Amino acid sequence: MRLRPPSLDQVIVAFDQGLRTVFAPARSSRAIPGDELPSGDLTESERQLSAALMRVNHTGEVCAQALYQGQALTARDSSARAALETAAREETEHLAWTERRLEELGGRKSLLNPAWYAGSFALGALAGLAGDRWNLGFLAETERQVVAHLSGHLQRLPENDRKSRAVVERMREDEARHATSATGHGGAPLPEPAKAAMRISSKVMTGTAYWI
Repeated sequence: MRLRPPSLDQVIVAFDQGLRTVFAPARSSRAIPGDELPSGDLTESERQLSAALMRVNHTGEVCAQALYQGQALTARDSSARAALETAAREETEHLAWTERRLEELGGRKSLLNPAWYAGSFALGALAGLAGDRWNLGFLAETERQVVAHLSGHLQRLPENDRKSRAVVERMREDEARHATSATGHGGAPLPEPAKAAMRISSKVMTGTAYWI
């Protein structure tokens, strides 16, 4: 299917979504997982660990928003665009959940979020230009790697930080569903070098966001 350049309205909407993602408080239409749970009695070191991990997760959601908005902007098929936009809407909820939990832990967002958003948006737009099969394959592989990343965080989060664990567990469920959906819509498996490059870039982001 021939690529149609995005309209001016689409570009304006994408720019507005970027500003909202990076600078405006995120909102969720679903209840925040673990909101009904009591706050765990965390030591100062446990609180700092949880806050750092949730900052990484929040930055990951900023990147996810940018990726999917960039991919949707250059997607050629309407069903592929719909799948990407659905994933982006749920990532907005994840953004709200991690932002709320980060505030509760007394943490702060990554100072580099604007840069992460810009780079991820450009990467997503390039993935869309490669064609819908590769575009959706990129979405599926991204989500698989995010699932593995969140599983690692569940191993590191303090056992008594039940609120953070509830958020991460629900996010992991959603991300796995996004991967299955992308594959079901025709996503192609990515070559191993591409997967390796994605893992390396993810490590750079997570390692930096943990501290900055």
